Amino acid sequence: MSAPAEADREEAGGIRTALAGLTTRGRSFLAAGIAAVICAYILGQADLRRVGLLLAVLPLICATVLYRTRYRVAGSRRLSPARVPAGSEARVHLRMDNVSRLPTGLLMLQDRVPYVLGPRPRFVLDRVEPGGRREVSYRVRSDLRGRYPLGPLQLRLTDPFGMCELTRAFSTFDTLTVVPRVEPLPPIRIGGEAKGYGDGRQRSLALAGEDDVIPRGYRHGDDLRRVHWRSTARYGELMVRREEQPQRARCTVLLDTRGGAYEGAGPDSAFEWAVSGAASVLVHMLERGFSVRLLTDTGSSVPGEGADGFAGFGQESAEAAGLLMDTLAVIDHSDGTGLSRAYDVLRGGNEGLLVAFLGDLDEEQATTAAKMRQRSGGAVAFVLDPDTWVREPTDVPAPGNAHEERLRMLREAGWTAVGVERGASVAELWRQADRERTGLAALGGEAR
Repeated sequence: MSAPAEADREEAGGIRTALAGLTTRGRSFLAAGIAAVICAYILGQADLRRVGLLLAVLPLICATVLYRTRYRVAGSRRLSPARVPAGSEARVHLRMDNVSRLPTGLLMLQDRVPYVLGPRPRFVLDRVEPGGRREVSYRVRSDLRGRYPLGPLQLRLTDPFGMCELTRAFSTFDTLTVVPRVEPLPPIRIGGEAKGYGDGRQRSLALAGEDDVIPRGYRHGDDLRRVHWRSTARYGELMVRREEQPQRARCTVLLDTRGGAYEGAGPDSAFEWAVSGAASVLVHMLERGFSVRLLTDTGSSVPGEGADGFAGFGQESAEAAGLLMDTLAVIDHSDGTGLSRAYDVLRGGNEGLLVAFLGDLDEEQATTAAKMRQRSGGAVAFVLDPDTWVREPTDVPAPGNAHEERLRMLREAGWTAVGVERGASVAELWRQADRERTGLAALGGEAR
């Protein structure tokens, strides 16, 4: 297609768009003007013909001017913040800029948002002067975690006479990430901390023994007391002992996402509690300087984490927490029926502290979970009691059920196993796990 033909087609499409935007008033003016011009020719009335031309041309001029100016209005959106916990509010700021040399008419804004975030916001703005801008804002809130698109922003323009209305949709989208609720946890010694940062931090040499020290070349500012004379004589240059290297404690959080392990849905469901609990432990461990890793029953972890997980402290800790929260924001039930894949990942070596959030377990899965303890320096399991989560809170579960049997199996394997009833607090269960671990340690000391 040649360029002139394409330009003619675009111009024809623009004319049709402008005419399609005529309001009832504009169409009435156009029809009245055409009728007046026809009557003027029949009756030979020149004054009537002038009035008819004015009536017919006015809506056409308004439509043309409005069509040319609708692309001279720029819109933008800003989220504050872009990542919020479930149940918290975020504010969306909209800004309209008039980049043309002419003032705009009445502007009507409408932003498209998912229904779970609230009603669709609409705003009416008065005329914007040339080079001027207007800012409006609205709030969004969701009790359900996830990633929600915002947009596109739709702008409806009208001329001062109300002859024409045209709509423009901006193509930009923004994403609001609703992450799980994070409950602050008390700083208790729950195990696995003696080898890392925190209250039980220790340091060790790169390799044990005087003869096994790996030296390096002397650098300006090194303490002369660290000079390794044997290596200096061997290499013919001044060598110093390497500084002690910190051993960072590691923590793996196992989240059971099996669809058959949980009952119910919604923000107060058992699965949402498990996701929130995993998020709370991950953030707590990062703040204490642990290297953390998130693992699911499918054996998958967070993309981008290192071999030892995400490191704590400083800016890296904040970035790691953001990646973990983004992952938990969209995590969903898996199609798996067992924990064997997670066990295959964990049995590769010592994972430090292991904290598991488990749904309903049958005997086979409880046996698999019990074997995970053998590869961990410390293990804490929060097992959701299915009876209390599917019944009403006033109902009392029958004693001696299968849930208690699963807890017993985990405890015999060395786990600190805590049952989770409906409405339980993560912080209180965290303290309870510490009390049970301390009690078991005391019993073990008395037995010795």
